[in-house]
Amino acid sequence: MRKSCTNIGHNGGVTSTSITHTAVAPVVNRPNSVAVGTIVWLGSEVMFFAGLFAIYFTLRSTAPELWQFETDKHNFTYALINTLILVSSSVTCQFGVFAAERLQPRATGWKPSQWGMVEWFFLTYALGAIFVAGQVLEYATLVSEGISLSSNAYGSAFYITTGFHGIHVTGGLIAFLLVIGRAFAVKHFGHKEATSAIVVSYYWHFVDVVWIGLFLVIYVLK
Repeated sequence: MRKSCTNIGHNGGVTSTSITHTAVAPVVNRPNSVAVGTIVWLGSEVMFFAGLFAIYFTLRSTAPELWQFETDKHNFTYALINTLILVSSSVTCQFGVFAAERLQPRATGWKPSQWGMVEWFFLTYALGAIFVAGQVLEYATLVSEGISLSSNAYGSAFYITTGFHGIHVTGGLIAFLLVIGRAFAVKHFGHKEATSAIVVSYYWHFVDVVWIGLFLVIYVLK
């Protein structure tokens, strides 16, 4: 907006003074599009796993005696330890996110309090890999005891639900390697790299929560 003022000088002359007002546009804080897209995609994943849970409960309702017999073959202590390993990986993942948010890609010292995103994500990757290896070992044990994908309804429900979850965990492990590799590839670790770490953590926390649900349904609520 432009405003003009007319002033009369001491000698009777007329002078014109222009005053310019610059309109300040309001600041709009928009959410990060990558984070929003990841959350929307995870919403579709929720529906996918909800379908798997529905399959499990439907088959269970049709053969309760079979479920009671087959679930007794599970090693609850072994599954609990494997679950705690995966849950602890969510904690280490979040510490990696904290480091990424303060734009610290690598460690400044040997103490865990001085670790960067890379060190915390490497630890998260190791814990996730141990979980997947433990799940494969459990599969081998159950197959030797007669529970396979095609043995009966319980075998189908068990391997489909836990197997798809294992595939998702493996995908998360690949994502961690990509984020770690990107941290080494760039010269300056900035907000784009930090955003990548944050959205991967969203996915990792999601698969951890799904596994807690599977653990309760399969190993606790027999």
